[in-house]
Amino acid sequence: MCRNIKTLFNFEPPATDAEIHDASLQFVRKLSGFTKPSKANEEAFGRAIDEIAAAARKLIDSLVTNAEPRDREEYAARLKERSAARFAR
Repeated sequence: MCRNIKTLFNFEPPATDAEIHDASLQFVRKLSGFTKPSKANEEAFGRAIDEIAAAARKLIDSLVTNAEPRDREEYAARLKERSAARFAR
């Protein structure tokens, strides 16, 4: 799947609507093959983003876990370290 779609569940602070919208946009772009739809497809593209964002919000809000919430900054730092090591070759 698209590398730009990040895990949004079980973080402190919780995922924002903007983050969910951005992930939905990336998902629709991946499925459709368009980064920017034509005028003819613009309405369908936007509607798909909104519907996927609503489903994603519902999913994230309904999930439960016993694990402690992850710290966003710590998680991002770990991903940066991993990326630096991966591309340092």
